[in-house]
Amino acid sequence: MKRMILFNILCLLFLTSCDSGCSTDMQGRGVTVSITTDKAVYNPSDVVRFSTDKALPATAMVRYRYLNETLEVAPLRGQSWSWQTPASDFKGYMVDVYDIIDDEEYVYGSIAVDVSSDWSRFPRYGFLSEFAEMSDERMSGIIDTLTRYHINGLMFYDFENKHHKPLAGTPESPEKCWYDIAKRTNYLSTVRGYITKAHNRNMMAMFYNLAYGAWKDAADDGVSREWYMYTDASHSTVDNIYLDDNWSSSIYLLDASNTIWQDYLDRQNADLYSVFYFDGFHVDQLGNRGRELYRYDGTPIDLPATFAPFLNSMKAKAQDKRLIMNAVDQLGQEGIATAGVDFLYSEVWTPTTYAGLAEVITDNNAFCNNAKNTVLAAYMNRGLSDQKGFFNLPGVLLAESVIFAFGGSHIELGEHMLVHEYFPNANRTMSVELQRAMVSYYDFLVAYQNILRDGGTFNAVDITSTDRQMTLNSWPPQSGNVAVQGKLTGNRQVIHLINFSTASDLFWRDDDGTRTVPLKYYNARFDITVSGEVSKVWYASPDYNHSSSSEVAFVQNDDVISIAIPYMQYWGMIVIEYR
Repeated sequence: MKRMILFNILCLLFLTSCDSGCSTDMQGRGVTVSITTDKAVYNPSDVVRFSTDKALPATAMVRYRYLNETLEVAPLRGQSWSWQTPASDFKGYMVDVYDIIDDEEYVYGSIAVDVSSDWSRFPRYGFLSEFAEMSDERMSGIIDTLTRYHINGLMFYDFENKHHKPLAGTPESPEKCWYDIAKRTNYLSTVRGYITKAHNRNMMAMFYNLAYGAWKDAADDGVSREWYMYTDASHSTVDNIYLDDNWSSSIYLLDASNTIWQDYLDRQNADLYSVFYFDGFHVDQLGNRGRELYRYDGTPIDLPATFAPFLNSMKAKAQDKRLIMNAVDQLGQEGIATAGVDFLYSEVWTPTTYAGLAEVITDNNAFCNNAKNTVLAAYMNRGLSDQKGFFNLPGVLLAESVIFAFGGSHIELGEHMLVHEYFPNANRTMSVELQRAMVSYYDFLVAYQNILRDGGTFNAVDITSTDRQMTLNSWPPQSGNVAVQGKLTGNRQVIHLINFSTASDLFWRDDDGTRTVPLKYYNARFDITVSGEVSKVWYASPDYNHSSSSEVAFVQNDDVISIAIPYMQYWGMIVIEYR
């Protein structure tokens, strides 16, 4: 035991004596490789096929890890290889390619692998919003990119013919193309092609539609005036979203709890499923309408209370299909959480702070007794959505850090990155630097999903910056500080450090794209109060070493351990394992 303590002391002294040239930024040294896999997610015992974009020295090795535990190490032979995943379900793994150079480990590159038989456990939702006639090569390129981000489900946004009649034509004779709500021409071949390509990568394909939308000609298709929602008790005005002549129609709103409407829409969905092999229905709503609503007979409508009956009806009528429903600003989320949805989906508007963003996730956990994970629709740089330009990288990564650290994921990736609630808006684009960073962040989300998104209890942690590099405060964040959030999961104490050191405000959306790059910290030292004998400490960050974890030397003195972490910029995760 004394020898181990002496070894840890020596390691700690070495770490703390290094300056910033001690190669804390491992990605800056030598060769790096990009690694890809053939699917976005795998079933237990599946074979994963890996490829790299360049050859590596003959001394390179490939390592497979669950959290920080090494499962297997093998020589790297060529630029492609395969690995049979373990038989355990719902696990995330990190696969890194590395070498020993001058007695120091150097990671060339890494990639995460999700082994989950059902996407609902760890949803990573993406979208598609363009369905014009396009080449097979272009569709494949988009799906390839989303596969690298480990996206395991896709929303097909506004592909439909009409909200009340989503299939153009009939099941026996579907139309080859049709106009959508924005008068865009969508193609049957494109929608079918995308579904097939998504399924080939083990992604789920979900069709998008409102729970309660109809076009101006809905009566011609059999929709009754008695099914709508009205803004007056005498049913003279149907509640609607007015759209001008640039659109195909305004959208008129029905009572989602009306059982005859539910039966009607179910028949329309059945027609759709017979032509397109969608896995389920992504249900949208329009949030709080800001007015009293009435049925045709004059009885008032409690809008949030209509959603759970609608979902239960859709599930009962198509039991083999999946359901997701958007809770706009959490409207109806408590009821939605008890219905048959795969996970909780929240479109975030009024919680404008980072603390509010995290609270949406923790509220959702409470609504479903921690049984379902959360996906957030949260539109970065929304204030710039009418202007061409790049997303602001610091704003995106800081919001990502908060969402992922609190166990959520973020619908944002498709043919482009989301900037607006109308998904085809592609005015903001990702820089090459942001694309690379997002690969690391999604690798991190997958590789460590079993401590980020697989249960556990958030808790307060007693941690002190002993070299005073960082000014720390317990969550919620404070401008100028590094925020600390703990989480207990099994025998592990997780400590998230999220860097608000240069944040002049705490608004997550970064509407005007002015969030600045936070300070970088090298070999930062801490004392941490612990609750038992520590067996291991390790550290990982999406900003460091390709998201690959590294063991951290520690010294334990009674109920305090002393450690140093090699590098942190946006988000770092310390994991303490107890015996």
